[in-house]
Amino acid sequence: MGGIATRTRTQMTNLRHRASDLLFGGNRSTIDTIRMAPPPSPLAPVDLTDPLAIHRVTDVAARIGDLLLSSGTGNSDTKAQILAVTSSYGLYGCHVDITLNTITIYTRTTDHSDPPVITFRVVNALNTDFSRLTEVDRLIRSIVNGATPVEMATDIVTELERRPLPYRMRWIPPAWGGFAGSVGLLLGGGPVISLIALVTTTIIMSVTLWLSGKRLPLFFQNLIGGVIATIPAALTYSFARDLHVHVSPSIVIASCIVAMLAGLTLVQALQDGVTGAPVTASARFFETVLMTGGIIAGVAIGIQLMSRLGMTLPPLDTSTSDLGGVSGVALRILGGVGAAMFFCIAEFCDRRALIVATFTTFVVFTFHQVAMPLIGMDSVTAVGAVAVLIGLAGGLLSRRFLIPPQITAIAGITPLLPGLSLYRGMYSLLSDQLVLGLSSLGIALATATALAAGVTFGEWIARRLRKPRILHRDLGLRRPRARRAPRHWKLRVERAGRRRRR
Repeated sequence: MGGIATRTRTQMTNLRHRASDLLFGGNRSTIDTIRMAPPPSPLAPVDLTDPLAIHRVTDVAARIGDLLLSSGTGNSDTKAQILAVTSSYGLYGCHVDITLNTITIYTRTTDHSDPPVITFRVVNALNTDFSRLTEVDRLIRSIVNGATPVEMATDIVTELERRPLPYRMRWIPPAWGGFAGSVGLLLGGGPVISLIALVTTTIIMSVTLWLSGKRLPLFFQNLIGGVIATIPAALTYSFARDLHVHVSPSIVIASCIVAMLAGLTLVQALQDGVTGAPVTASARFFETVLMTGGIIAGVAIGIQLMSRLGMTLPPLDTSTSDLGGVSGVALRILGGVGAAMFFCIAEFCDRRALIVATFTTFVVFTFHQVAMPLIGMDSVTAVGAVAVLIGLAGGLLSRRFLIPPQITAIAGITPLLPGLSLYRGMYSLLSDQLVLGLSSLGIALATATALAAGVTFGEWIARRLRKPRILHRDLGLRRPRARRAPRHWKLRVERAGRRRRR
């Protein structure tokens, strides 16, 4: 029995050490390394007396910032990584200003009589691309470690800018369709509405991609998408009414337009505000309201058109269906995890990051659906607590798997985004339901604030976690496990050995 107990204790100790290495050991993510360390010593410095050499550094830093912003990175993290790139080449004291889609870098040469070097760049496309974000993260890590001279970095950035997408664009509409179908389950619509949302959203995103190629502004793309979303709602409602079957047209429309809703943009706007970028936050907030207004206008136009064709819809009930019991919770968890997975696929996520983000979403969203109701938290507080866990998990897992924590964070908060509350509030205001509209808008704003603040706080906690000193038994005493002996122990042993030799 004593041998079995000893082997059990040994196995438990090894398991504890492996769990510690997984969570607290290994590498840090690129942004955590930058924020938790002083400016790096330049391992590949440039000639600071040459304005042309300085311009090469600021130009490649601005282009890296362009790729980060266009991949969905916030202003604060983008600015920190730009400064890390310039410092890695010995260019300290740069001033970086980012305002929504513009990057300005100001610096001087060592000879202050020379004119300053100013680099200005405009980010043309603001869309999330996780594959490009992962590659840029690896490039920044290489630059900070001194393994990439500025000429090589310029060539790599050029290759990233010209690199085609990981897979063809024809797979993007079905991915967004799967996302909308998963959200249909999350809203309690059932398999039929989920299938309708999948097919309709695939059509909407195909039309949107075609219109985007024709340079039609995004507002009109959302308006047309809102018109298309009302067609299956009217057809389904009319057909179900003839069969005396109840189908909620509001859930059909909400499931179809959820891929266009600007819940993520609202969260990013508030996250920029929390981290000290109020100008960008204000601009993104206005963009959120405008894009959602385009969707609501399209839905209103579609309802009027379908009523002219004899398929009149009832006043849209903007509340969601709540399925109770174990089966309802299981369907919501399945819908939330599926939404996160298809969202990552639609944003060109690579395989490793897709697996990590989906598994994290499954654990966290299951905790949100199962544990939070038992604790008795209100919805906004529960969302904030879960967001802290998402930010913490993103920071810890990025150490082990070398992926940007932003991917895990965005995928994790996808099932909790307040886009539907935003749509519900604005539609209620346009339908003369003032109290319900203001209440829904307040819930959407509070939810987005809780998500933004929770993720930011969770990442802050992850940056400050250190590997704990695990105790082990040695000669009957509990001692800290040391992989490497401290320096003063080595000096003491060397002095004792010299005294014995004398």
